[in-house]
Amino acid sequence: MNKFEQAVIAITGASSGIGAALAYALSKKNARLALSDINGDALNAVKAECLSLGASAVTVETLDVADSSAVNQWADSVFSHFGQVNVVINNAGVSLTGCVEETSDKDFHWLMNINFWGVVYGSKAFLPYLKQSEWGHVVNVSSLFGLIAIPNQSAYNAAKFAVKGFSESLRMELEIEKSTVCVSCVHPGGVKTNIANSGRLGRVVGRQASHEEMKKEFNQKLARTTPDQAAAIILKGIEHKTPRILVGVDAKIGDVIQRILPTGYQKLISRVMG
Repeated sequence: MNKFEQAVIAITGASSGIGAALAYALSKKNARLALSDINGDALNAVKAECLSLGASAVTVETLDVADSSAVNQWADSVFSHFGQVNVVINNAGVSLTGCVEETSDKDFHWLMNINFWGVVYGSKAFLPYLKQSEWGHVVNVSSLFGLIAIPNQSAYNAAKFAVKGFSESLRMELEIEKSTVCVSCVHPGGVKTNIANSGRLGRVVGRQASHEEMKKEFNQKLARTTPDQAAAIILKGIEHKTPRILVGVDAKIGDVIQRILPTGYQKLISRVMG
């Protein structure tokens, strides 16, 4: 059976990367889509592609997920338009690379407002509507760096660890309530998206490479999973109600490492990067 046929799926950060790949994959399953992104022009191009692939209906919204009022208004409009919501995928995110000492408070707040608060706002805004549907699912995108920490990613680590904790707490609350709403936390490893290229960069410790060299290294060596592959894994996880969805071999390895060496892995990484 096609669980997603005529289901209403709301996706943030849908103009590119994993968000767009999810929209395309769901279109082929005849879902109804509510897509949002801060890049409205790119979002319209995704909408056109989704309709050509078989989406039953598509709405788009230019949205800053760091704006709680705007997120709530979007959730209300999605429910008003479709009469139900089955899934919200809180996927929008940005990157910030730099050492703790020299990362400005402004940059730290910028990342947390999108990567953490955007997830909180999206989950809370859609939860009442998910509970009214025959079935519902909250999907929050964390990261491999929500499982293990690495130097020069303090803000990103903080946000993605927070998404994991928030999602697990929400999942338990819904289980206690015997709700029909499930919660999945997604931990992608390196995925070939534009997040590294469009992120903010500051001074790093332990590396002599330039910012351009670091971007090139990520794109060529670390980003081994395609957005289409990531989308397929995530949708399979939703179908099977998987609490923790690991995307990519690197995410699976990271998950094992933090279980076996919960603090020891940090010394290994420090030696390698030092």
